[in-house]
Amino acid sequence: MAITSSAKKALRASEKKAVFNTRRDEAMKAAIKQVKKLVADKKVKEAQTALSSAYQAIDKAVKTNFLKANAGARKKSRLSAMIVRAKAAK
Repeated sequence: MAITSSAKKALRASEKKAVFNTRRDEAMKAAIKQVKKLVADKKVKEAQTALSSAYQAIDKAVKTNFLKANAGARKKSRLSAMIVRAKAAK
């Protein structure tokens, strides 16, 4: 348990940040999951519209340093490649 006042303050800040990080993580994962589900159901047009919301969620995660820049780029690249493959298979 934190003893000094600065440690107590750091603990409070950490707890607040954890709430934001959890919210950001859940939003990002939900958006990615939606795109993957639409691709699996062969709904390519809907997946393309959902891709923009997934991009937005990933970009926000990168902007707030929840994800590193290259990790965000990798996720976006793989999602778009998934849609391109689904289009080609159609």
